Amino acid sequence: MKILVVDDHALVREGLRQALKGLDEHIEVLEAFACARAFELADLHPDLDLVLMDYMMPDLNGLLGLEAFGKSHPELPVVILTGSADPQLEARLLARGAAGFLSKGGNSQDMLRLLRQVLAGEEPRPRASSATPTRASAPVPAKPASHLTQRQEQVLALLLAGASNKIISRQLHISDETTSSHVSAILRVFGVESRIQAVLAAGRLGYVAAPLS
Repeated sequence: MKILVVDDHALVREGLRQALKGLDEHIEVLEAFACARAFELADLHPDLDLVLMDYMMPDLNGLLGLEAFGKSHPELPVVILTGSADPQLEARLLARGAAGFLSKGGNSQDMLRLLRQVLAGEEPRPRASSATPTRASAPVPAKPASHLTQRQEQVLALLLAGASNKIISRQLHISDETTSSHVSAILRVFGVESRIQAVLAAGRLGYVAAPLS
């Protein structure tokens, strides 16, 4: 089995790579940091089984990415991953040819369940919660923006881009000690113990990466 993961956050791609092992222990996961690279890999790997693509990419959004994949690889199922739980967005994506829709606020078991359905060729359909909330639906947590300073949000955006502390210090013109302090504060705000966990949590809440200079 071969799946292409398209996301501009390196740590998010790594987290998805690990989660996808739940589909098949010997799964091959290809990674693309932009839609343009994803199209290249799809051309190079005609045996791809599925594409898992973030809706907000630096070069194209999910609707345009779907359109491009539909023209060049109409047989290839594309599942959209997004930080939004908007049922209207989900309906638009499914109507435009998405094989499935995943919220970053969900969990890995929900993701694997949907991907198994897609790989089995089942027809995508909006979730029941798209029309009426059910007991099984969970609200998407709000960004803890009030607990992050402006500088900490800048540091978080660079963490999402995969930057090391030294790169963050250089880009923001602050000391390594100050950067370490901000990173520690970010972990406390998100209630996590590692940078990877913080990035995954921030991605689920809709935070986006900053461009690296």
